[in-house]
Amino acid sequence: MFELILKITLAHLIGDFVFQTNKMVESIANKKLKSTFLYLHILIHLVLILSITKFEKQYILPAIVLAISHLVIDIITKIVIKNKISTVGNLALDQALHAITIGLFINHFYEYKIDFDIIFNSKNYLLFIALVCITFVSAIVIKKIMEMFNFPFPNNGIKDAGKYIGMLERLFIFVFVTTSFWEGIGFLLAAKSIFRFGDLKENKEIKLTEYILIGTLISFGIAILIGEVYLKLKNFT
Repeated sequence: MFELILKITLAHLIGDFVFQTNKMVESIANKKLKSTFLYLHILIHLVLILSITKFEKQYILPAIVLAISHLVIDIITKIVIKNKISTVGNLALDQALHAITIGLFINHFYEYKIDFDIIFNSKNYLLFIALVCITFVSAIVIKKIMEMFNFPFPNNGIKDAGKYIGMLERLFIFVFVTTSFWEGIGFLLAAKSIFRFGDLKENKEIKLTEYILIGTLISFGIAILIGEVYLKLKNFT
């Protein structure tokens, strides 16, 4: 079963991300159902699936059904709702639907059951809590703390960029702490210092530099604390 999962996943990734060019995407977006590239894209997927399964008879009909389902999903995500949700959301939905159809394809040959105990257990609950705290909860806490300084932070950058940068850096730190890779935290802090504080120093923005430095240290401190607490509590699950 695992080999078949790898084969179909590989065929899907090659078809969707290697052989689907920008020209094809633009044609589908502009011409919609009239685009020949839409059907060429599906044909490529079908050929890839049949090729990787060595054109074995048992896979031919299911491969055709999987290709047709791919066409239906692409029509929905690339035409019907393309401009109704964000590009990231669209991509996530598109790939999620494809993953479901691939799962059904695999299930046709190897019936399997989902063991929900693997997903819903104390260890995963603790991990989910840590991830929520280290991203969204921490972002709000840090924002409230920084508001105490009553500093008018310039708003000339990308909207909410600082918020998401903070989330990403705390996620990296969480991974570094839980894997005992403390050198990574030093590297991350050094890299941020080069990109952020170098420009501020040249512009002689002392107050802004101090403001960002405080926020950075609070962010790093919270991430390390959550990582350490997670490791401690993990022993009790």
